[in-house]
Amino acid sequence: MNSFEKGLESYLGKDRLKKVQSYRIGIGGAGGLGSNVAFNLVRSGFKSFVIVDFDIIEASNLNRQFYFIDQVGKFKVEALKENLLRINPDLDLKVIRKEVNKENMEYFFSDCDILVEAFDKVKSKKLMVERYMNSDKLLVSASGIGGWGNSDDLSVKKINDTFYLVGDLVSEVSKERPPISPRVNICAAKQGNIILKLVLEDYYG
Repeated sequence: MNSFEKGLESYLGKDRLKKVQSYRIGIGGAGGLGSNVAFNLVRSGFKSFVIVDFDIIEASNLNRQFYFIDQVGKFKVEALKENLLRINPDLDLKVIRKEVNKENMEYFFSDCDILVEAFDKVKSKKLMVERYMNSDKLLVSASGIGGWGNSDDLSVKKINDTFYLVGDLVSEVSKERPPISPRVNICAAKQGNIILKLVLEDYYG
């Protein structure tokens, strides 16, 4: 157990930390939601991840994503791996530089217990939600995080026992409602928080 885990154990306790570390989490997308939910989950004690994204970091990503200016031009999954390992160097972290599609999604996430839908593209979001919303895997998705203000509207909706949706379901990202750090991070934190709650309180698994 490294020093980070020892520090976290002082808050969670040995048994709860061990429980959290027993789950494998798949994250589809490593942008504003995916990168931020990943660091929240790592800081909460989760240790085993599969993260899939094909994108490269651009300067326009830095206003809200868990990357730094010297990482512009790198693949998001590779930079995210670097950043997450700085929090906990003992992660079991698999990153995949691919675009998720109908043919490869099952393969990528087959051994994951929990899934985070964090895609930018509507097509990819729809694909993951339709496949896993009624499965035995816990799925946490997001919709309506654009702009600023009205943070209390970013709520968690329970769709069924294994599918939760975070956001206001209205404020999609657009020219008028750009993706800005506060609302994006609030939503990502809520995605991480509901996963932690369900795992620790035995509502899942």
